[in-house]
Amino acid sequence: MIEDPKKIPGKKSVKLTRGIIKNIAFFGDANVSKTDSVYKDAFDIAKILASKGFTIVNGGGPGVMDASTQGAKAAGGETISVTFYPKDAPGFEGKYLGNITDKEVVTSNYIERMFKLIEHADMFIVFKGGSGTVSEFGTAWVLANIYYGHHKPFILYGEFWIEIIDVLRKNLNIDKQEMSVFEIAVKKEDVCAIIEKFENKLQKMHSKKYTEGKRYINNGK
Repeated sequence: MIEDPKKIPGKKSVKLTRGIIKNIAFFGDANVSKTDSVYKDAFDIAKILASKGFTIVNGGGPGVMDASTQGAKAAGGETISVTFYPKDAPGFEGKYLGNITDKEVVTSNYIERMFKLIEHADMFIVFKGGSGTVSEFGTAWVLANIYYGHHKPFILYGEFWIEIIDVLRKNLNIDKQEMSVFEIAVKKEDVCAIIEKFENKLQKMHSKKYTEGKRYINNGK
């Protein structure tokens, strides 16, 4: 059983600033309405993060993607969308006209769009969604494991993820390193503390690799 994040004591105040993590991508359901709690949480989290200087990245569609753009705008923050305009993909929502970002990166198909989303972000927040969200979550996860040490961590937002991850861990061969590249946030107040934790961990990893590289070079002289 994975550890319940509700039982982990959080920090009372978080002085979160941009470091290695600068751009944060939002993944989630394109079909949630503005009255849905998922939309509202995505809006609020994007607003908080944008107010702290983070650039918000999304797929340019409606739902969670639009919520992150509107939240960032409410804080005067910077936004990037990665889009494609489907011709033979009737199951894909495409670009949402109301989701107007500061920068739009246009791609030619869904696969390119997904990888460009990952390329333009330093970490990800994954909200409740459908099969598209699952594909983004799985891709972010495998890449974080493959490139561990230079990886892009992610947050799974929502209490329901506890059960999902528990089932995956029980039935698949998921190792400790794979479990270390993400955390579950069950409420909005958890997010900033988790990002700060990721940032500190990445800073230590990068510093260690720099020190080890310098030692190797010096020993070779």
